[in-house]
Amino acid sequence: MCHWGNRDKNMLTIWQMFARLVLAMCLGALSRPGLATEPVDASTCTAIPGNGERLKCYDAHVGRGNARDVEEPFMQFGAGSPPVPAVGSIAATALSVRWELDPETKQGLWLLRPYRPLFVLPVRYTDNPNYSPQTPTQPPLPAPVPYNNSEAEFQLSLKTKGGENIFGTHTDLWFGYTQQSQWQVYNSQISRPFRETNYQPEMFLTTPVHYELFGLSGRFVDLGFVHQSNGRSNPLSRSWNRVYAQFGFERGNFALLVRPWYRFQEEASTDNNPDIVQYMGNGDVTAIYKLGRQEFTLLGRLNAGSGYGAAEGTWSFPVHDRLKGYVKFFSGYGETMIDYNWKQTTIGIGVLLADWL
Repeated sequence: MCHWGNRDKNMLTIWQMFARLVLAMCLGALSRPGLATEPVDASTCTAIPGNGERLKCYDAHVGRGNARDVEEPFMQFGAGSPPVPAVGSIAATALSVRWELDPETKQGLWLLRPYRPLFVLPVRYTDNPNYSPQTPTQPPLPAPVPYNNSEAEFQLSLKTKGGENIFGTHTDLWFGYTQQSQWQVYNSQISRPFRETNYQPEMFLTTPVHYELFGLSGRFVDLGFVHQSNGRSNPLSRSWNRVYAQFGFERGNFALLVRPWYRFQEEASTDNNPDIVQYMGNGDVTAIYKLGRQEFTLLGRLNAGSGYGAAEGTWSFPVHDRLKGYVKFFSGYGETMIDYNWKQTTIGIGVLLADWL
């Protein structure tokens, strides 16, 4: 039986603080002018050979200042060079470039692109290590494991496009993979093991849309299937399968991702975590704000019935060239699969190779 004490009473307060921060970010974005969409004089930009420099030239014409570079793919499968995104008379937005929503931002098939953030945190500290993980159907370990409060964490996340304009529409087919690991690298007492690794393959359809809602521009809708597990045997095995819809909005340097999901139910005899939705919620909301080369994000989850959920905030800032510093703060349930029903507050500091946008 897991005992949380009075810690759960703060969960609703944390969620309310998160909602207020998202609202403040939205109001800040609404108070700033959006990206210009009127045609620009491209005569001085068309001769520039480099993708990033050419995009900066167009951005200068529409008053965006130093916008992000065109995202370059990490790797190309097969021969030839990756397609060059040719920016037309409309300035490409951050979501358009990252998700290739417009013809000008298409880069072709089977190239590896960043998906979720790619980061390495040499130091991650938790106030409440989960020494004895358990679930309603899985007993605790015979003895608690003496985990350290400090460990390392890293995440790899990539996506690739497998089809464009399928079903005779502008819909694209994507495949994504995210892997997150927690490493007890400072714990020589138990031979510095990997405490937890989560594997998350998924596939989804992305359709560009154009509509206005509360001052934000609706830019895309995803429909996807995702599996997440930790690849371990009982009693430490955790997994779930979901379908989701994700709605992407933006205005200027602000983006909002709203993602409700539905968990596929498993047979009671094989379900290692039957109460996972109670702690992980029925969806998440991610708010992203870019300030020059800095990026601030807030992610929140909540199950309104149970009152359980989580809030996560990150800050990335330039260090050298494309390398960024990264700070990640988390409070609540489900930072990892093994901790889906364990509440903790963590903070990590490290470096970032790819951000949300």
